[in-house]
Amino acid sequence: MLVKESKLLWQPDENNIRETNLAQFMFFLAEEYDLNFPDYARLYEWSVTSPADFWESFWKYSGIIHSQSYDQVLASDTMFDSHWFRGARLNFAENLLRFRDDRPALIARRENRPEPTILSYAELHKQVQLTASAMRKSGVAIGDRVAAFIPNIPEAVIAMLAATSIGAVYSSCSPDFGVQSLIDRFGQIKPKLLITADSYSYNGKIHDSLEKVRQLCRKVAGIEQVVVVDLHRADGSGEPDHWTTWEQFLNTADSSPLQFEQLPFDHPVYIMYSSGTTGTPKCIVHGAGGTLLQHAKEHRLHTNLNRDDLLFYFTTTGWMMWNWLVGSLSTGNGIYLYDGSPSYPDLEHLFAAVESERISVFGTSPKFLSACQNASLSPKNKFDLSSLKAMLSTGAPLSDENFKWVYQNVKADLQLSSISGGTDILSCFMLGNPTLPVRSGEIQCRGLGMSVEAYDDRGKSLIDKVGELVCTKPFPSMPVSFWNDSDRTKYYAAYFDHYKGLWRHGDYIRITAEGGVVVYGRSDATLNPGGVRIGTAEIYNPVEEIREIEDSIVIGHRIGTDVEIVLFVVTAKDAELTPQLKETIRDAIKKQATPRHLPARIIAVPQIPHTLNGKKVEIAVSRVIHGQEVPNREALANPEALDQIRECWNTLNS
Repeated sequence: MLVKESKLLWQPDENNIRETNLAQFMFFLAEEYDLNFPDYARLYEWSVTSPADFWESFWKYSGIIHSQSYDQVLASDTMFDSHWFRGARLNFAENLLRFRDDRPALIARRENRPEPTILSYAELHKQVQLTASAMRKSGVAIGDRVAAFIPNIPEAVIAMLAATSIGAVYSSCSPDFGVQSLIDRFGQIKPKLLITADSYSYNGKIHDSLEKVRQLCRKVAGIEQVVVVDLHRADGSGEPDHWTTWEQFLNTADSSPLQFEQLPFDHPVYIMYSSGTTGTPKCIVHGAGGTLLQHAKEHRLHTNLNRDDLLFYFTTTGWMMWNWLVGSLSTGNGIYLYDGSPSYPDLEHLFAAVESERISVFGTSPKFLSACQNASLSPKNKFDLSSLKAMLSTGAPLSDENFKWVYQNVKADLQLSSISGGTDILSCFMLGNPTLPVRSGEIQCRGLGMSVEAYDDRGKSLIDKVGELVCTKPFPSMPVSFWNDSDRTKYYAAYFDHYKGLWRHGDYIRITAEGGVVVYGRSDATLNPGGVRIGTAEIYNPVEEIREIEDSIVIGHRIGTDVEIVLFVVTAKDAELTPQLKETIRDAIKKQATPRHLPARIIAVPQIPHTLNGKKVEIAVSRVIHGQEVPNREALANPEALDQIRECWNTLNS
C-alpha cells in the first residue's frame, strides 16, 4: 500500500497544553504515584505495558461514583478471559447524572422544529426520575431489555438513563431502519418495553414510524408495553391496549427519589448491533463499567472536554456515536442533539448552530466535509466560529483534502481529530490529542490503554508499514458477550481466532514513527491486483475530491487467479461520466496514489449502497458482481442500489 509523507497542519500552544486535562492527568500521576512522563509517547507506552495500573489510576482520577470498591483491577492478562474491577458495584446512569445544577445538559433541535428544547442537569434528573418510576411500575427490572425506535431527541436520552438507573439493558435503532432490520435486532433480544415516536423528519418530509412498530409487535413476542412520543392521537385511540403516550406513561410515576441500582462492573448496559451486511446482525453486549471508564477517558483526556463545553456529533440513535455523545454527560458538559438531515435546508445550517449555540466540539464525517468542499463552502466567512476548539470525524478515513478544506475554510486554529474504533468496542482505538500536532491524513495517536499494533500475516509488529489492526492487551470496553452466545464461541471467532487470543479488528493501518496512525480501510475489502495490497481509502480519497463525483465504491473483480479494480461512481447532478471525466479520475488517482491503483473499469450508477449508519458496503457489491446473493439486505439504507449495480454490470457484460 501507498505510504505518503504527511504535512503539519496545526500545533497546540504550549500554554494551552499545560491547561489540558491530559496535562492535569500527568500531574496527578506525578503527585499520587511518583510517575513522571516527559511526553505523550512515554505516557502511552506505560499505559499499555502496565494496563492495570493505568486504568486504576484513571478510575481514581475521574472520580467514578461507586458504592463498593474493587477487589482486583484485572483478573487475567489473557484478552479473551480478562475481567476488570472485580468486586466493584456502581450504576451507569448515576455517573452520567452526577451533576444536578442549572447548567444546560441537553440542547436539542429537530429539522422541522427550529426552536431548541433545553434541559438543565436538574431538569434532566427530574425527567429521568419520573421515567424510571414509570418503568418500574410497568414491571421493568434488572436485566430486562428496554428498546427504543426513536429519533435523536431528549426522550431517547431520558429513556436510556431511566432504564440503566434500574439496571435494565438499553438498545436503540434509528427510525430509518426497515421492519426486517428491526425484527432482526429486537427479535433477538426480546425487549419488555418499547419506546418509539410516531414519526420523524428527514429532508423536510415527515415519515411515519408506527406502521413499522405494529409489524414489529406482531412478529416479536414479549413486548409488554409500547410508549409513543408525540402520538398524533393524544388519547391513543385505535392502538392496542398496551400502547400509551409518553405523557400518559409519565403520569403513572410517583415522586419517590431516583434510585440507582448498584451492580457489578460488567453488568450489561447496552446492546449494540453489527451492520448485518454479511448475515443476521450480531448482538454485542457492552458492560456498564467498561463503557463508562472508556468514554470518560476519551472525553476528558483525548477530547479535552470540560463543563463549559458544548459537544455536538451528527448521529442517529442507531449508531455508536450516539452512545459516545451521551456518555459525555459524566463530564458535565452540554450536548447538542440534532435530528434530521445534515444538508437540509442546506449544508451550512450545522455551522450556523455553532454560532447560535456556541458549540465547542463539532463531530461529523468525511462524507459531510467532502460535500461542503464540493459545494465550495467557506463557513468561516459567514459564521462566528470562535467557540469552536475541535472538530472530530469518523465513519471513514479522513483524506488530505478534507484536512486541507477544514483548515482553510473552517478555522486555522483548530484541533481536527480523525477518530477510529467501532461498535465492537463502543469507543476508539485511535483518536485525537490536544497536546499533539495534527498532520494531514493521520489520526493523532493511539488511545491511552489501547495496545494497538499493525501486524503482518505472520504476527510481526510493523512500524511505518501497513498491517492489520491488532490490539494485544485487554481493555475495559471489550464486549461482555454476544447475546445468545452462552459458550462465547461466536465472540471468540469474531475477534480472537485470526491471531490466536489477540483482538483483530479488521482494519488495515500504518503506525508512523511519530506515533500517528493512518487507516487504509477494511482489511476484508482490501484489493489485491497482481498480489499488491491496496486499501480502498487510497482510491476514495482522490476520487471524491473531484467536484463532479458525488459518491463512489471500489471492489476487486476476480478474473481467473487475478483481480481487476472496478470503480463505481455517482456523478453530480450537473455532470456525466464522459471519457474526459474518466481520464480526470484516473489522473487524480495516479497523482495521489500509484499506477497500480488505477481502476480497470469506471462505471456510472444511480447510487452507492450504504449501511444505515452511512458506511459503504464493498463486500455486498463484490457479491453482486460475482453473481452471489447478498444476505440481509434490510441492513442497508438503500438496498435498491445493489439491484441497480447488478443490472448495470450485467448489461455491460452481456
